[in-house]
Amino acid sequence: MLTDIARIRRFNRAVTTETGALDDSFLGRGRPLGAARVLNAIGQAGAAGRELGDVRDFLGLDSGLLSRLLRGLEAEGLVSVAPHPEDGRKRLARLTEAGLAEFAAYEKLSDDRAAQLLAHHPRPRALLDAMDLVASALGQHRIEVTEEDPQSDESRYCLGEYYAELGRRFAQGFDVNLSRDPDAASMRAPIGSFLVARSDGLPVGCVGLKGGQAFGEVKRLWVAPSARGLRLATRLMDELESRARQLGMAVLRLDTNSALPEAVAMYRNAGWTEIDRFNDDPYPDHFFEKAL
Repeated sequence: MLTDIARIRRFNRAVTTETGALDDSFLGRGRPLGAARVLNAIGQAGAAGRELGDVRDFLGLDSGLLSRLLRGLEAEGLVSVAPHPEDGRKRLARLTEAGLAEFAAYEKLSDDRAAQLLAHHPRPRALLDAMDLVASALGQHRIEVTEEDPQSDESRYCLGEYYAELGRRFAQGFDVNLSRDPDAASMRAPIGSFLVARSDGLPVGCVGLKGGQAFGEVKRLWVAPSARGLRLATRLMDELESRARQLGMAVLRLDTNSALPEAVAMYRNAGWTEIDRFNDDPYPDHFFEKAL
């Protein structure tokens, strides 16, 4: 029987082979994976280009390796590097016309390969879920939390996943139209706040802060199954409490349902105090308050 360590190493070999990490010509375009990833990182920024320090941090490269890879891409006529127009101490990388064409070619080849993998697997949804789990675990230290408009595409995606999960877990199902769904304006600065967590660009969590009343109200805390166990819910709550203090809120309240025992336990362990019902929402049966 394979040990746990052996299974991880088998997985690493499979990914290395599938991604072409050791190929001299990644996806048959004539350059190795490292150079292709630098081209992709710059191309994601579009015509505005990308500051070299940002490229280095995004890819986890040291300055020397990034410089060597950039010189190769410049020699091919794919990338141009110039002083940043707003800060002469920084340098900005942009794709040339040829670089943009090469970026598009990589995108199509990568999309086609991904589509083929899903098409040839008997359980594509299970495969995607497993990939999300691994990617979130490997990239947990790179998860970013940013303030977003509650009606942005990423926010709406998170809320849709949250509502769908409540529908699965509540005995009576869940209809957002029957709940006390907060107006988006009440979760925008300077009244409230809405936070979204991303793992390598994929939204994996959210939480809202509703303002405009005598207390701040925490709404719609959700973490993707692939990112659970990484203390992301605690991080989202901590950052939301910080936002609440900045907005001058002295007291926070929230509600939840006993069908979500992990949420009830988290609030109790985080210093929240159970209080009497403070709204007429038909779904919650636990109510909490916390002084800031």
